[in-house]
Amino acid sequence: MIVDQAVYRAGRRAGCEDLSAELRRLRAEQDGFLWIGLKDPTEEEFDQVDKDLELHPLAVADAVNGKQRVKIEEYDKTLFAVLRTVRYVEQTSDIETGEVMIFLGDRFVVTVRRGEAAPLRDVRHRLESGPDLLADFGPLAVFHAVLDTIVDTYRVIDAELDRDLDDIETEVFGNDTPARSQTIYLLKREILEFRRAAQPLLEPLRALYADERIIRSSELRMQFRDVGDHLAQVVEHIDTYDGLLTDVLSAHLSQIGVQQNDDMRKISAWVAIAAVPTLLAGIFGMNFQDMSVLEVPGGFAISIAVMALICVILYRAFRRSGWL
Repeated sequence: MIVDQAVYRAGRRAGCEDLSAELRRLRAEQDGFLWIGLKDPTEEEFDQVDKDLELHPLAVADAVNGKQRVKIEEYDKTLFAVLRTVRYVEQTSDIETGEVMIFLGDRFVVTVRRGEAAPLRDVRHRLESGPDLLADFGPLAVFHAVLDTIVDTYRVIDAELDRDLDDIETEVFGNDTPARSQTIYLLKREILEFRRAAQPLLEPLRALYADERIIRSSELRMQFRDVGDHLAQVVEHIDTYDGLLTDVLSAHLSQIGVQQNDDMRKISAWVAIAAVPTLLAGIFGMNFQDMSVLEVPGGFAISIAVMALICVILYRAFRRSGWL
């Protein structure tokens, strides 16, 4: 559905009723642009916008179907971008993803949002409260604001993942509450989901702000480059987190193996200690006609003492060897 649509002249918002008529007027005047915002559009809803803007069919198909790879591409005279939005769920430490697709053309910009992550309403309000950027750079100002907002969200999630990783390291290498393999694996999966959103955007963004044909203003190229620097920092952190989490998981599994070996040694030691009196008791419990050992005065007590002595000797031997 169409969430919002407006015409911006000199950075100021004005109403928009007929898309086709407004677009013809803007192109004739060579001033201002049209901004249309859509949320989870169906093919029929998108056709209402497409017939006036004449977007490329391949880009339209991507916008309607959704679940596209992250990219920034040119279709004829239209720039089309697919961005992955992310949202961190504090209660479950999960990362939810969505999509934002942007069409930039001659005197228009169309933003298409899929999913609940990172709504664009605040971006529009922020730009409208400071109209200079809209007046100076038009649709590219919108693109920069959306991109900057998404990358800022990446940086927030980057900090959250860093804290989660510190907590897991403390659990794995501390002595209080051991971490579970499932917790480590789930965080590793979230980092992988985060990487799929952030890393593919790095190279297209660098190519974009290096292209003076698309971004002619040196000031605006500098702002896009600043966003690219922030994104590169996030991607570097993701690679670090992934490698460190792999090491933490390996260390955790090694700790489990060592603990299991230690438990098996203790069990084996106690079995060996228990085997001696069991053996002697089994022999004396047989129905022999002649049990001369037990007929000796105090023979039964001596037998018990011998069993106890052997058990003590075995116990001390296992203690010295570290088995108990």
